Formats: sequence, C-alpha cells, structure tokens
Amino acid sequence: MGEDLEKVLLTEQQISDRLEEMAAQIDADYEGEEILMVGVLRGAIMVMADLSRKIHCPLEMDWMAVSSYGSGTRSSGVVRILKDLDTDVHGRHVLIVEDIIDSGLTLSWLKDNLETRGAASVKIATLLRKPDAVKVDVDVTYVGFDIPNEFVVGYGLDFAESYRHLPFVGTLAPHVYGGTERH
Repeated sequence: MGEDLEKVLLTEQQISDRLEEMAAQIDADYEGEEILMVGVLRGAIMVMADLSRKIHCPLEMDWMAVSSYGSGTRSSGVVRILKDLDTDVHGRHVLIVEDIIDSGLTLSWLKDNLETRGAASVKIATLLRKPDAVKVDVDVTYVGFDIPNEFVVGYGLDFAESYRHLPFVGTLAPHVYGGTERH
C-alpha cells in the first residue's frame, strides 16, 4: 500500500487470536441456544466469516445493509435500510456483527429496530470500537479491540471501497482521505 498507510494497528494474528477468544465467550453465553448472526454489510464481511467459523454452537447467518454516511466520512445520524434481513427475527437470539463502532448512532438504531421485531435477545459483537468517538451509549457485549480515534482500513474497513481486502487493520494516511476527519 506504499505511502497510503501510516502503520499497522492490528496484525492478522492478533485479530485471529482475539476472534477465537470472542467465539469462546459467545459459545459459553449461548450454550443450548441457536444464534442468528446478523452481519452489517459491507464492512463486517471479514469479521462475520472468521468469527462464525470459530463458533461451535448452532447458528444461522443473515445480512443487513444500513447507511448513515452520505458521501463523507462523518456519520449523518440518519439511518437508511439498504438491504433488509431475509430471516424473521421474532423469538430468535440475534447477534449483530459489526466491523467498527465509532459514533454508535447506527448501531443503536439497528439494535432498537431488531428488538421491535420481537427478537428474544439482541447482542452486539464488534471487532473494533472507538471509545473517544462514541455519541450514544450502546451496550456492546463482545468487543475485539478498543482503538484510538484514527481513520482505519483493512479487514473489511474501506475508504472509497478500497483497502477492505487487507488481512490486517492499519491507519490511513491523512493525505489519502484529504484531511483530519476520523472514520
């Protein structure tokens, strides 16, 4: 990636090890239950795939696409469903899987939305959380890593649809995204 990245924040091995730990906790918490994992497109693709393969209790997977980012790098706070679930969540134990939580606005809305659909429970798993960027309090049960409020890419996270494929998480150099705004 040359000069596009400032540094590697989390290596592929660190991510894999932490997902293994999260999966063990999920298995313990959901013992005897079936999970409906709901991945939030597109960023959660890598996390969902790797985490689901490490979980041993029964599970199904579905996907939602929601947006609260217009064309910029800051959340607008207005959430739109771009792709809804194909699965009825009524009476199901839902585990929302996210790549990153920054403001928490979208995730708070999504959790409330799934609860109003009659889910038996709704918990959240995220690979990354930026505590310094949180605007609303969201109860996140499983957190991979708390990270600084920097613009990060890789492992599903993108900038202008690039960098998702990287097997690690790195910080993007400000000259790439044109300023000091954080993602």
